[in-house]
Amino acid sequence: MTPRGAGPGRPARGAGVLVVRGGTAVLPDRLLPDAVVECRDGRITRVGRGGRVPRGARVVDAGGGFVAPGFVDLHVHGGGGADFMDATPEAVRAAIAAHTRHGTTTIFPTTTTGSPERIRAMLAACRAVRAAARPADGARIGGVHVYGPYFAAEKVGCHAVAGRRDPRPAEYAAWFRDDLVRVATCAAELPGAAAFYRAAARRGCLVTCGHSNASWEEMARAFAAGVRHVDHFWCAMSSVASLRARFGTPMRAGMEQFVLATPEMSTEVIADGEHLAPDLLAFAARMLGPRRLCLVTDSSRALDMPPGRYRFGAGDDATWFESDGRVGRAGGALASSVAGMDRMLRTMHAASDVGLAAVVRMASLTPAERAGIDGETGSLAVGKRADVVVLSPRLAVRGVIVAGVPWEGVDPSPTAG
Repeated sequence: MTPRGAGPGRPARGAGVLVVRGGTAVLPDRLLPDAVVECRDGRITRVGRGGRVPRGARVVDAGGGFVAPGFVDLHVHGGGGADFMDATPEAVRAAIAAHTRHGTTTIFPTTTTGSPERIRAMLAACRAVRAAARPADGARIGGVHVYGPYFAAEKVGCHAVAGRRDPRPAEYAAWFRDDLVRVATCAAELPGAAAFYRAAARRGCLVTCGHSNASWEEMARAFAAGVRHVDHFWCAMSSVASLRARFGTPMRAGMEQFVLATPEMSTEVIADGEHLAPDLLAFAARMLGPRRLCLVTDSSRALDMPPGRYRFGAGDDATWFESDGRVGRAGGALASSVAGMDRMLRTMHAASDVGLAAVVRMASLTPAERAGIDGETGSLAVGKRADVVVLSPRLAVRGVIVAGVPWEGVDPSPTAG
């Protein structure tokens, strides 16, 4: 990406002024046509219409498309051939680069089930990459999402069963020793779940329930202990039918009903067009609204890779799945997505009637709010980090800007998309 004012061979450093113009800015509650987004020293300094471009500024022309905040992905396992559980800095950087190409500027690398040693190594790799990160490297690690290993035995899904376990206080106390872990998942019905939730809440994490067959009563206890979010709605979660199999009759409410009925709760959907039909996406958008619903990729290492057989996770902790280029499957069941956030945005926009501003909010400000980083990123607002994605009229990614630095892995020309 070479905007005007940054000559070939001279990398954009984010220390000067960058102006994005020639498009419609996507704000949290409305669209702003003919917008100008001015960034200085990595921060947004003006969002408005018209005005003179400062002398010496680098200019990015949106080409009549949309100028949106960079996407924030709370739930993502890998991409570009790498899984975060590969647990090397090289793998972490490869996955980050793949998602940056799709417009993500803040990413929460997400664990699978796995051995204690594998999870510790994954955390160490993410910690090292975050400490050394530069805007030119792509999306920033907002924190790690510890997702596996604390799943219900009957809701493990495509994750390795051998790596599943109940919460272990000594194990998770080590995870929470610094501020790296920002999202923490556990199935609500497991022994020790409440103590895990309270520990995560004390550290300021977004506390979530996932891969769970929890009843309403178990969700209510989880809520009292700090849970405020449920992972990938309708996927690997309790239903009236699954709870009948667990408890018998009378039939019971579960996670879906608890989330819909509890205003403080949020959730997320995988809007790749493969996990959920358009009617379910439209239902979620209508019932929950953009302030309680996040878009996530839940993407595997098969993102941006050819169809074929891939590992989900790493090493002895991994399972195998097949990607057809649209979605992953293992034994006929869904096995994570193979798409970036731009496809989630396009699919939800086509399926729902809430409008582009609301859908972009689901991919940016709402996850930022839930993770507690909305003061820094998630919307085009003065003072926030200059994380920007330039989209075509068809919502294809034309350009990505991380902390005021144009990322060179995307072609920003008006003909892209």
